[in-house]
Amino acid sequence: MTELPARRLLLVHAHPDDESINNGATMARYAAEGAHVTLVTCTLGERGEVIPPELRQLTGDALGLERLRELGAAMDHLGVRDHRLLGGPSRYRDSGMMGLADNDDEGCFWQADVDEAAGHLVEVMLEVRPQVLVTYDDNGGYGHPDHIQAHRVAMRAVELAAERGWEIAKVYWNRVPRPVVEDAFARLRDDLPGLPFTKAAAVDDVPGVVDDDRITAEIDGTAYAAAKAAAMRAHATQIEVAEPYFALSNELAQPLLTTECYELVRGERAAEGRETGRETDLFAGIEET
Repeated sequence: MTELPARRLLLVHAHPDDESINNGATMARYAAEGAHVTLVTCTLGERGEVIPPELRQLTGDALGLERLRELGAAMDHLGVRDHRLLGGPSRYRDSGMMGLADNDDEGCFWQADVDEAAGHLVEVMLEVRPQVLVTYDDNGGYGHPDHIQAHRVAMRAVELAAERGWEIAKVYWNRVPRPVVEDAFARLRDDLPGLPFTKAAAVDDVPGVVDDDRITAEIDGTAYAAAKAAAMRAHATQIEVAEPYFALSNELAQPLLTTECYELVRGERAAEGRETGRETDLFAGIEET
């Protein structure tokens, strides 16, 4: 087996584009610093709403293939070479928004057996041996069934990997500190007349917003702002970018954040984090193995 870099980061996301929105700057930073960054995407987002009029004929499998192409382009911008689909191409399909009949499709991710899906992820874990895992909280950030299921699968895979001999040292959930996003939205309201979006989203429309004291790690990705914006633009079916803002298909503008925050939910907070309240490195305190 090829020798792996000393630091190894695994991210688990529901659809293509989630990784760039939530963690694009973090991924670019660690990839540039020589860490092995692995992205596992659970579905191809076949039920996503398409923004560009010229692409709106894409639905189902055709949309999934386009989103897979977009994902590859986004990873090129972030410098990430290891990106995979959970269980292989089209193993799990997009479940649609919560409460829709799409959730009942037996092939959708929401209907997947958690242990079976986690087993696919465990095989990745045993191959790349990540010390750090990043995923969503138990509400999936904002309640989408695929995000909730990604959380369940990721957390179960951590348990199963430990049973098979690989203990992930630290698990983080994606977070956004409320004061930061409130300040960003205050600026957005002033800037909105010059933007190509209908209106501003609400603060609580941003996935993972929590009070400041829930944040345990803050990754400064300012140097990788251009890479994150480019990766988000690569997901053209789903995102429209007008830096430092973006909008999804609802045309509601929200801030494009390049300092990305996390909550440690498994593992030991490093000394830096205990002293200052926030780690500045997700690998802090981990003995490299």
